[in-house]
Amino acid sequence: MNRRGGRPRYSLKEATELIHTLPALPYAPDALMPHISPETLEYHWGKHHRAYVDNLNRLVSGTAAANTGLEDLIRGSSGAVFNNAAQHFNHSFYWTSLSPRSGGPPAGPLADAIRTRYGSFEEFRTAFIQQANSHFGSGWCWLVSKPDNRVHIEVTHDAGNPLRSGDTPLMACDLWEHAYYIDYRNARLRYLESFWSIANWRFAQDRFAQSLSRVDLAAAAHRT
Repeated sequence: MNRRGGRPRYSLKEATELIHTLPALPYAPDALMPHISPETLEYHWGKHHRAYVDNLNRLVSGTAAANTGLEDLIRGSSGAVFNNAAQHFNHSFYWTSLSPRSGGPPAGPLADAIRTRYGSFEEFRTAFIQQANSHFGSGWCWLVSKPDNRVHIEVTHDAGNPLRSGDTPLMACDLWEHAYYIDYRNARLRYLESFWSIANWRFAQDRFAQSLSRVDLAAAAHRT
């Protein structure tokens, strides 16, 4: 592979071996304004995320890992393959965790689970911001569902991903500086406070509902 104008250029053989692709953003580049600018998305999605996808394809090409799905790579790989696979997943998940039509706080079973764990949505949001803002260095802040359906705030370092510990990610907030430096400089707290205006709770609610269904099916299978 070589590059021209910042875009990857693949040989025919390389192109036919690609199994991981950069997903399209689920909204227009200016849709998250004023919270996230088109310039941030241009660099964050168009350059940083693209680089993880390109690196991952290069690393797995011609190896047994080329036939391994992304989530299985995250659970079972290490080193550069893990870092690039996890960052591809994490960023793809992050784009879907954002929406120009966030719809306000969560509702339904997810809202109930958050209240059970944290007392109220406001207390959950305060805890999420505090843990994310106090995290040293790069990483991610997640809302996850545990195997017993309890929800939990989980902060991971660098490319860390909750799939590694058996949790189901529901929402992700990117704590790497490139996620917010253009718009907020080094003011991570301002970025985190703005995050709630574009948090995609409909997506998180759907993920939690799927997690509940899987647990119910597993319980039914265990009883038979």
